[in-house]
Amino acid sequence: MGKPGADKQTHILVIDDTPEILELFRELLEGEGYRVSLYSYAFRDLEEIKRVNPDLLILDFIIGGEEHGWQLLQKLKMDPATAPLPVILCTAAVSVVRELDGHLREKNVTVVLKPFDIDELLVKVAARLPEATDQGDKRGHG
Repeated sequence: MGKPGADKQTHILVIDDTPEILELFRELLEGEGYRVSLYSYAFRDLEEIKRVNPDLLILDFIIGGEEHGWQLLQKLKMDPATAPLPVILCTAAVSVVRELDGHLREKNVTVVLKPFDIDELLVKVAARLPEATDQGDKRGHG
C-alpha cells in the first residue's frame, strides 16, 4: 500500500454532524490504513481533543446548524498545545469559506469543499499528516 498512515496507524479525528458523511470518511480513511475516530458533535473544550490525541482533524464548519466547527477551530489555534494540529475544514459553506479565506490561510487550514472528490481528499489528507511535513522540519509531536 505504501500510504503514510499504514505504517504507524496514523490517527484521524473526523467531526461532522451528518451520519452518512461520517460513515464515508470511516470507509475511505480506514481503507487507506488510518485509525479513525468519528464524532457527530463539536467538542466543547480542548481537553476532549487532547484525550483523543489525533494526528489530523477533519472538521465540518457548520455542526447542528451553528458554526460550532469554526468556534472549535478558533479555540484549537489559540491554544499552544493544540495549535500545531493539522486541520482540514470539510464543508459545503462555500460563501463562508471565501469570506474567511485569509483567516484560514493564516491558521494553516486546508479546505475541502463538499461534495468532494475522493482522490483529492485523500491527497490532501496525506499532505497534512505529520510524516509528510516533518521530513525537513522536525517538530515535537505529542
